[in-house]
This record gives sequence, structure tokens and C-alpha cells, in this order.
Amino acid sequence: MKIVTKYPDGMFSWVDLNTTDLAGAHAFYSGLFGWEVDNQPLPGGSSYTNFRIDGYTVAGAGELMPEMKAAGAPSVWTSYVNHSDIDAVAARAADAGGNVFLPPMDVMDVGRMALIQDPTGAPFGLWQPARHIGAQVVNQPNSFVWNELQTRDPETARAFYGQVFGWNEQLDPSGYIMWAGGDHVQCGCMGIGDDWGELPSHWLVYFLVDDVDAAAARIAELGGTVLHGPSEAGGMGKMLVAQDPQGAMFALIRFSGQADEPPGH
Repeated sequence: MKIVTKYPDGMFSWVDLNTTDLAGAHAFYSGLFGWEVDNQPLPGGSSYTNFRIDGYTVAGAGELMPEMKAAGAPSVWTSYVNHSDIDAVAARAADAGGNVFLPPMDVMDVGRMALIQDPTGAPFGLWQPARHIGAQVVNQPNSFVWNELQTRDPETARAFYGQVFGWNEQLDPSGYIMWAGGDHVQCGCMGIGDDWGELPSHWLVYFLVDDVDAAAARIAELGGTVLHGPSEAGGMGKMLVAQDPQGAMFALIRFSGQADEPPGH
């Protein structure tokens, strides 16, 4: 297993789950991915979970605050972009038309975070590492491997993320937008179709698995729901989109070839 020790600026480095039922999420994701559950208490009586593979961090989870639950906030995965100066990034995001709905703040001694909503309505996070670098395991089975912006306004999104992060843009033959942080192609963008219903713009996290069909069966056994697939992904491999039992959306993929090397490898 290849362990990440540092992320370059502008690369997704962490994903975490805000859920209405943390114990239920522990059962589902440990059952689906074999993740170890390291749940630690926080000041004020709450807790935060680091999911791990062989002791190395792979993702996080926390329970939605009571007032968010009362307001009907859904369970959701959030993807975080690494940067050594998130104050400057948050300022660029605001200048580019984004909404900084959680300004940069220290998270004890583990790092600094902010939450942004892009001009198309998709939320994402910023992470400035201190003691916690982000996911130590990525681009390997049962870890996150891709993030995809599904948006109702791809052109506005392209301008925004280019201004904020300077991502390099590539188009595949189908017109699918791929963004690279430096030399590493790490995320994509696609337009939400009229037949998708009222789905808002959002970032969807993809986890790598060895067998998408087996994972689909396991999702159902654990009380989740497969929303789309398993299906072939334009020659890239096989994928599906699912919801966990608390309603948080995520995707699974098995590539036809090899996944990119983790950062630093």
C-alpha cells in the first residue's frame, strides 16, 4: 500500500461525511469497504470519525448538528481541496462569485478549514494541513479516487475553478471536462441534464473498488440504494452511483486500466 505524506496545493486531499446517524454510517461503510472506525470525542460532546485502512486515514465522518437535523439538512459527503494558504483561496473564491459560508477557521491543532459554495451552487471544502494532512490512502481499492462536479452551469464553473485554483483543463472526446492540479488529472465536470430532476449542483466523490457488481449487491445488503448502474463509463471502466442508508450520495468505479499513482509516488 502506498502512503501519501503531502499533497500539492490545489489537489483534493480529503472527503468527509456529515450524517444524520453516525453509528449507522460506521456500520454501512465498514461493511462496504472494510474501513476501521476510529471515533474520537470532541469538545462540546460531539465526536469525529477517521475511517482507516490498516491504520491509515482514508476518509472522515461526523454527525450533523442538531439544528441542521431539525432544519432537514441531508446527509452529505464533502470534498476538500488542499492548499497552504486557504485564506487567500477563500478571498479568490469570493472575488470569483463564490459564497464563503464558513470562513477559514482553525480546527484545533490538526489544520485549518473553510467551506465554499461555487457560483453554480455546489459546496466544497478547503483544507490547510497541520497535524492532519488529509487522506493517507487514495487511488487504491476502497479509497477515494476521483471527484466530479455535476452542475447546471458548466461554463460558469470552468471560469470559477480556473480563477480560484488555476486548474489545467482537458476535454475527452465526449466533451467531458477533466481538471488537473499540476500534472495530476484529479477531477471532472459534467452538466446536469434536464432529465435528472431537481438535483442541485454538487461534487460527487468516487471510491475505487475491485468489483462494482459485488459492491452493488453489498450496498443493498447493508441497506443502501443503487441509484444508477452498474454501467460502463465510456471505456473508463464500470461505475455506479448510490446512496447510503442515511441518504448521502457517492459513486464507485473500477477502472479498465490502472488508477493514477497517489501524490508523491
